[in-house]
Amino acid sequence: MRYESSHVSRSRTEHMELFNFKAFAFGGELDLNRLAVRLGITRKYRWEEPMKLNPLTFALATGSDTERVYLYYFGGVVFLNCSGDLIARFLDSIPQYAESLKGQIQLPYREEYRLEIDTEREPAITNDCAVMPRYNLAFLDIICFVIAKSVALERIEERIDVVFDEVEGLISNLGKGRLELPDRDMARLASSILSFKFTSIAHIMVLDKPEITWDNPEADRLYLTMASLFELNQRYQEIKHKSETLLDMTDVFSSLSHARRSARLEWIIIILIAIEIVIYLMQLYRGH
Repeated sequence: MRYESSHVSRSRTEHMELFNFKAFAFGGELDLNRLAVRLGITRKYRWEEPMKLNPLTFALATGSDTERVYLYYFGGVVFLNCSGDLIARFLDSIPQYAESLKGQIQLPYREEYRLEIDTEREPAITNDCAVMPRYNLAFLDIICFVIAKSVALERIEERIDVVFDEVEGLISNLGKGRLELPDRDMARLASSILSFKFTSIAHIMVLDKPEITWDNPEADRLYLTMASLFELNQRYQEIKHKSETLLDMTDVFSSLSHARRSARLEWIIIILIAIEIVIYLMQLYRGH
């Protein structure tokens, strides 16, 4: 497959500068420290820190790089000023360094955003574009952070809806008087639900703000406004509510399953006692 690199994504005029963002979500979390070792990078990454790479060289991005890739622990990846060919090239190459990403070239969860630096316009923040009167690296980091969270939440939302459909089928069978769910499947279902809660809280850090926002009022306003526009908190609360609802349903299924096993055990005991009585009576009859 032939790739062509593009350096035209960032356009400038006398008073305007344009930055384009494209975010995707991998199928699961990404161990940045292990990836750093494979790439020959010596620094250590905390959960909230992204790895910023040059998409062509896979080296750490510098201030002079107009094209960058932001990688997050929770499986989000954001391309800054990258053409479609450059994105495809990076996604084809990254599985060589991160085995967990093999087979994930087709990424269904995506988000696009644009930042315009325009000295002649008032600041404005919308669902697909932000306008700022001056450049600040913190703006790029915050936009990447927010849209990476958004696509990661989209991945969880779709998966939890699949589990809801599965539980809906169990409820339908329960209404017909059937409860056909082995303990192993029950445990798998509970594990999936707990995974949703853990991933959204611990990995995606929906409720956490970037450190830069504590010292930079402009960055703080940008983050709070974008988080509200992308409904990060509301979506997290909905995932949390659905997870708790599913756990309640799992408790009900588990209780019914235990009751069914207890009833079967009681019947087995009754039958064994009856058999023992029959044997005793037969022995008495033969003795006479």
